Amino acid sequence: MSDPRGERSGRAATRDRSGLPHPRRTDGEPAHRPGGRAAARQAARNGGHGARRRAKPVARRRRVARIALITVSALILVTAGVGTWLWEHLNGNINSVALDDGAGGKEKADAFGRTPINLLVIGSDGRNNAADCKLGGGCGSGSSTVGHNADVEMVVHVSADRSNATVMSVPRDTMTQVPACKDPASSQATSGYYGQINSALQYGPACQVTTVHQLTGITIDHFVMLDFAGVVKMSDAVGGVSVCVSDNVYDTYSHLKLAKGTHTLKGEAALEFVRSRHGFGDGSDLGRTVSQHLFLSAMIRKFKSAGTLANPAKVYSLADAATKALTVDTGLGSVGKLVDLATDLDKVPSKRMTFTTMQTGADPANADRVVPAAGAKSLFAAIANDQSLSSGSGKKKASASPSTTAPATVPAAEVAVKVENGTTIGGRASVIANALIAKGFSPGTSTGNAPEQAATTRLTYGPGEKAEAQTVASALGLSTAHLTQSTASGLTLVIGADWTNGTTLSGSSSSAAAPADTHAAVSNANASTADQSKSCAKVSPYKTVSLNGVPMTPAQAYAAASSRKDSAS
Repeated sequence: MSDPRGERSGRAATRDRSGLPHPRRTDGEPAHRPGGRAAARQAARNGGHGARRRAKPVARRRRVARIALITVSALILVTAGVGTWLWEHLNGNINSVALDDGAGGKEKADAFGRTPINLLVIGSDGRNNAADCKLGGGCGSGSSTVGHNADVEMVVHVSADRSNATVMSVPRDTMTQVPACKDPASSQATSGYYGQINSALQYGPACQVTTVHQLTGITIDHFVMLDFAGVVKMSDAVGGVSVCVSDNVYDTYSHLKLAKGTHTLKGEAALEFVRSRHGFGDGSDLGRTVSQHLFLSAMIRKFKSAGTLANPAKVYSLADAATKALTVDTGLGSVGKLVDLATDLDKVPSKRMTFTTMQTGADPANADRVVPAAGAKSLFAAIANDQSLSSGSGKKKASASPSTTAPATVPAAEVAVKVENGTTIGGRASVIANALIAKGFSPGTSTGNAPEQAATTRLTYGPGEKAEAQTVASALGLSTAHLTQSTASGLTLVIGADWTNGTTLSGSSSSAAAPADTHAAVSNANASTADQSKSCAKVSPYKTVSLNGVPMTPAQAYAAASSRKDSAS
């Protein structure tokens, strides 16, 4: 019989320092414990009698297991600790400012409880720190926005279903009514005045948000603001942004100097590009908005490209730069909320991100300033109504699609509905069916009488047909409470006693917001999409710059300043 350690019972044994038993020779001296081939030879010499079975290295395995467990536990603790430190570090970078309730309105959910995102991106010309002072000149002091103007203003709209997005630039030279505002940080206040829209930032970011909201009618519940140094940090964090210029260009004001063609811009070169207003277009802020759109489109493509967001080091570098560069409202004032915003933006395909510039006309009182043109009303309405503009410049008009009321996930032409009258009013099913067909739904839409009268309107859909039901609901103003899934395929709409007139469930077709004409919305708005990688910034053909007191075109200035180093080299 053997003991648990593999030794035969009854043999004399002592313990060494390891705690394992030794056999003893008959003369009292410790015997050597042969192992491997030696053990086999010993067993053969003994004829199999008294041979010891080789001990399994149980203790060694236990020690290895304990070491592995301790190592893994330590790694988990270290990783968790580093992760917590990084999270707190990034949160600590963020500067947030309260946005007064109602300053820019509140977003309304669509029929399915989905809420669009509207935020104002502000590029401040403030130069309150050493980095901004070096980059922009005109240095100031303090941390408030007193004396600052908004060099850049962009309304960023992400649709409720995250299928599309619109970015609308508001030229900084736009004249409008600035409302009464008071900046809680500086106590700087105004009773309101008529002036340049970008001057509202002097009274705090919330005042800038309120001013844009008042001008456009678009609800804006968040803002993101960055300064000169922020542009440099962000462009460096992504490893540079690739842009193209249509000709040689030297803007003697922003100092941008580039040869014709494509360049990767980092640091100050990126800042010079996005600040250049004399190098592109007609030399005004209108031309600058277009080049900024090209820059942002390229940056978005870089974000989405393989390797940028999949590389932890790049992600951290980007997050660190972003959180240091941005001032946001308190609703976005944490890493988690910024991550959620980035995730929502990442859901939108590049080809469905539309960049536009608010249509303008010359201010009658000042030829150097602009005012919103008539077409701007359609652009404002399209954004406010959550309409996609990525197809607005195409072949179909918005009025032919139910997506004018809320984003549709299935084209109306592919959806047929059986409409049944569950009211006591004759012809109600035909009214609704004809309205659906007029909005582009399938001619296969049919009518009939419901088996019994219904108190409430109900839209039932079969397995896998929720998207089709959402398209119908978007067109008719139905909420999720009116949708029911059934086991039978097909869509059936039963008109109830709660819908006795009109073609929207609110009771009157006039009560619903009229869809905007998306063709008018993008007309003269310099519309483009983020997937247009081959577009070049159009260098101004006019004498918009001056070198040694001589007016020149940007291309002429480039040739005349041959000794000056290019921005991208």
